Amino acid sequence: MSLKDRITEDTKAAMRAKDKARLGTLRMLSSAIKDAEIKQGGELPEPEQLALINKLIKQRRDSAAQYRDAGREEQAAAEDAEAELLAEYLPPALSPEEIDAAIDEAVAESGASGPQETGKVMGLLKGKLQGRADLGEVSQRVKERLGS
Repeated sequence: MSLKDRITEDTKAAMRAKDKARLGTLRMLSSAIKDAEIKQGGELPEPEQLALINKLIKQRRDSAAQYRDAGREEQAAAEDAEAELLAEYLPPALSPEEIDAAIDEAVAESGASGPQETGKVMGLLKGKLQGRADLGEVSQRVKERLGS
């Protein structure tokens, strides 16, 4: 079952269960995917759907932090709940060892030898790790590996 099909089925289940919070989040996710497809002019590949979900999760976490700073704990909790629900649609996260192995493989494949070639390595890793690892953290590890 594709990611879009799974979201559609979960939306129907949330409607049947009258789970308003889950339903609202799933509708927002479906809408975001459809908007991205319209902008792209066609079907959105699954890696790009995962990238979109990651972006939405990051937005929710940023919003929750801002709500907490403003003393609005109830809204922060709602944003955190949405982020957790969206995270259910991401593949399992990779372990640090798996990330290190992927970095080693990408460095060998690209022939990168210094920190100036971080972009080349990240280009190879982006498709493999999208949605399964924090790319900011991966980039930091690549820089360390290349001697930055």
